[in-house]
Amino acid sequence: MQNRKSAQLFKKAQKVIPGGVNSPVRAFKSVGAAPIFIQKAKGPWLYDEDANRYIDYCGSWGPMILGHAHKDVLAAVKKTMANGTSYGIPTRLETQLAEMIVAAFPSIDKVRLVSSGTEAVMTAIRLARGATARDKVVKFVGCYHGHVDSLLVSAGSGLMTLGTPSSRGIPKDFVKNTLPAPYNNADAVEKLFAKYPGQIAAVIVEPVAGNMGVVPPKPGFLKKLRTLCTKNRALLIFDEVISGFRLTYGGAQTIYKTKADLTTLGKIIGGGFPIGAVGGKASIMNKLAPEGAVYQAGTLSGNPVCVAAGIETLRQLKTQNPYKKLAVLTEYLCDGMTEQLDRKGIGHKINRIGSMFTLFFNDTEVTDYTTAAKSDTKQYAKYFRHMLNSGVYLPPSQFEANFISTTHKKTHIDQTLQAIENLKL
Repeated sequence: MQNRKSAQLFKKAQKVIPGGVNSPVRAFKSVGAAPIFIQKAKGPWLYDEDANRYIDYCGSWGPMILGHAHKDVLAAVKKTMANGTSYGIPTRLETQLAEMIVAAFPSIDKVRLVSSGTEAVMTAIRLARGATARDKVVKFVGCYHGHVDSLLVSAGSGLMTLGTPSSRGIPKDFVKNTLPAPYNNADAVEKLFAKYPGQIAAVIVEPVAGNMGVVPPKPGFLKKLRTLCTKNRALLIFDEVISGFRLTYGGAQTIYKTKADLTTLGKIIGGGFPIGAVGGKASIMNKLAPEGAVYQAGTLSGNPVCVAAGIETLRQLKTQNPYKKLAVLTEYLCDGMTEQLDRKGIGHKINRIGSMFTLFFNDTEVTDYTTAAKSDTKQYAKYFRHMLNSGVYLPPSQFEANFISTTHKKTHIDQTLQAIENLKL
């Protein structure tokens, strides 16, 4: 495919934007390519500046569960924008979205809207510390919770892609109260509670990990975390920025029947616009200002345009209930990938749940950061470039989730499988 215009735009961007991108993984460094610049998108398709078309399995990193440029979401946005784009004053739309979230999550009584998943996590951590009068937080190696200083250690996502488990620029004092544990290992968390009695404010976890690639929880893992937190009077925080409304109407905690004390949300609840939320029990949420002493604020929190897009997206998901259909289509794709790669003798593992999946070039079952990190990233890079040249856009990293939308059809899957059939590694 010709990418002349994208190359020119990238060169121009590098002069005024660090690395030429506004989020590191977009630079395509780990896959040995130059980024494509997108002009527009519709349904399951991306169109770049060179007029190339791609079947999109990234979906803006998860939010586009209804596909790109959904007509009803766009109509809601246009209607709202006609009245103004930001007020910094309450609107009825904020309450409407909050009511929809509360209705979908049995563990949530109240919601505070913010502007990003990172901000939601930052708020949840501060709230947990304020509610418990404790400082330490347990997080899991390979789980990414945004670029919050205290959690940007042993992280996944872009850090894993770059091969740097932690970031520079974070004082040691900021992370001294962060206690890493292996994902899917509740016994390690139990030992941390024993080592730091009465000091741990919260355990934060992606109930389905999506930032070291897709890694579902082992049976009993989440329930044991719930038991440990209750026993030790610590809060259990589920980071459902990715999994919220992706796996079912509600979150992973609905599927795994485990209630979190606090839940962070983002992505889908904004329908493609920047948004985040933290929700939980009223007794905890009421500790947020102005009702309580834990301060949090944001000029664009509950922005009417973002909220309108989120309301319509959730309305569509509630009406359509597409989750079973999405899971069946994802299974069809993953089974076809396995068949093609087995035929070629290419070692791999595919982790899948609902409409999320990751193909690991790995001979080991992937259950945590250590096993995910054994994947052959050079082989993934070759695979990524081949698929891109075949008109299929995948996450530009071995360690990210792929997503199916309601606009993907069997014809798109078959075209993708045909591209894999032509793969030579």
